[in-house]
Amino acid sequence: MSISSTEKTKLFQKYGNNEKDTGSVFSQVALFTTKIKHLTEHLKVNKKDFGTQRSVQIMVGKRRKLLDYLKSKDIIKYRKLIKELGLRR
Repeated sequence: MSISSTEKTKLFQKYGNNEKDTGSVFSQVALFTTKIKHLTEHLKVNKKDFGTQRSVQIMVGKRRKLLDYLKSKDIIKYRKLIKELGLRR
C-alpha cells in the first residue's frame, strides 16, 4: 500500500507553496515522513520483511540529508518543520 495521490496533494498544499510544488525541501521531507510512518506500521506486522526494512533505512537517510540541508540554510524554518512533523532532533 502506497500513499494515494490525494494524500500527496494535501501534503504538497500544506508544506509546499502549492499543490504542484513537489520539489521543495519541506514537501519532500513531509512526504518521506508519511512514507516512513506507513512502512513502519507494515514492519510491525511483518517482522521479516527485510527489503522493506532496507527501504525505510534508505528513506530515513535521505530525509536526514534534506533536514541537514535545511538546517544549514534556515534554522528557524527547520525547527518549525521538525515541530510540525513531530520528529525528534
